[in-house]
Amino acid sequence: MTMSSLKFAQRPAPAANHVIGAILAAAGRLDPERIERILKFQQQHGALRFGEAGVRLGLLTEEDIRYALSQQFEHPCLTPGDVSLSPEVLAAFRPRHPFVEALRGLRSQLLLRRPAEGAAGIRLAITSACRGEGRSLIAANLAVLFAQLGERVVLIDADLRNPRQHALFRVGDRLGLSTVLSGRAGLEAVTALPALGGLSLLTAGPSPPNPQELLSRARFRELLEQLNALFGVVVLDCPAWAEAADLQLIAARAGSAIVVSQPNAATVAEATALVRALRESGAQLLGAVVNRH
Repeated sequence: MTMSSLKFAQRPAPAANHVIGAILAAAGRLDPERIERILKFQQQHGALRFGEAGVRLGLLTEEDIRYALSQQFEHPCLTPGDVSLSPEVLAAFRPRHPFVEALRGLRSQLLLRRPAEGAAGIRLAITSACRGEGRSLIAANLAVLFAQLGERVVLIDADLRNPRQHALFRVGDRLGLSTVLSGRAGLEAVTALPALGGLSLLTAGPSPPNPQELLSRARFRELLEQLNALFGVVVLDCPAWAEAADLQLIAARAGSAIVVSQPNAATVAEATALVRALRESGAQLLGAVVNRH
């Protein structure tokens, strides 16, 4: 899909009456006969809501209601059984989960630090001292949460050594950051994820033999500037500091960073070295996230 085709899906407004019914009918979850049965049941029971009436009749499930509400309030949300996405991306399935609520707090803090109108949008590197502390998971869920606000968001898997975002979002990895930086692909490597609102993904692509050299090229800076012009939020899933020095290059281009840590994972020395490396890169350290998920 070319970058020029990455647009918000235009959805016709549902009918004024029984809005939930119209949404579910458009999604193929409810037919006209069942809508009529629910409406009659509503009339017989006074102030009963359409969704509640449908559930009482056994014609709708709670999951149907959650889906309809997510569409009604323009809050992209998938059903738990949707196999197009890993269940680890909780923000897409379970908006009230404590892990997701905690990330909403982080999102709010980042929005408060957003540059003034007319300046570049949010560009954020997410990293950790060691591998396995949950940085890829935090990056994926945070990107989904920004998209649920109506933001245009691109999530970049900048870990060219141990990429994970293509597996979390269950998309192909034939084209990605490595092919763009090597000049073998352009912005067509960015994949729109319309089920998640304005979220798009640039996977890592095939693992190259020279990740640090690729990230050092001017093409990486140019790519981020292009994406910043197209997306209000750019989230970069970075490699762990203990595994490679690629992080400093990415953080320098991003300009700001968040450190993810997990209890009893990294040593004090490793965490200290990571913070020092970020400062040396010139990136602004916005804070740390303790991942207990």
